[in-house]
Amino acid sequence: MRQTLAIIKPDAVGNGRTGRIIAHLESAGFALRAARMVTMTRAQAQSFYDVHRERPFYDALVAFMTSGPCIPMALEAPDAVRRLRQVIGATDPAEADPGTVRALYAESKERNAIHGSDSDGNARREIGFFFPECDRLG
Repeated sequence: MRQTLAIIKPDAVGNGRTGRIIAHLESAGFALRAARMVTMTRAQAQSFYDVHRERPFYDALVAFMTSGPCIPMALEAPDAVRRLRQVIGATDPAEADPGTVRALYAESKERNAIHGSDSDGNARREIGFFFPECDRLG
C-alpha cells in the first residue's frame, strides 16, 4: 500500500461538495488515513506551492488556496499517486474524463476542486507538510 495527499480545495468546500468527494475517493478504493480542515495562511500556501513560484499562475493559486478552508487528506491505496491522478482527472475539468472528481465537481481550470500529489516523493513531502506529527500514517 502507498500513500498520497489530496486537498479538497476552497471552491469545493465552499460549495458543499466535501462529502461527495470523500465518498467518491473511498468508493474508488482509497482509505482515508488522516484529514483536517485548515485555512492556509499566505506563508503556508507560498511554502506548499513553492515549486510553482516562477510560474505565471503562482500568485493566483496562492490567493485561491488562502481564500477559505480546505481539507488536506492522506490517502492510502495500491499505487496511490497514479490511481488518485486518474480518479481526479485532468486539471481542466473540460478535459477531464467523465466520472472523475474534476469532471463532476470542478468549476474551471483554476477552481478545480482537488489537488493530488504528482509523485511518491512529493506525496511524502506534502503529507509531512500537513501532518508533521506522523512519521508514517496507517
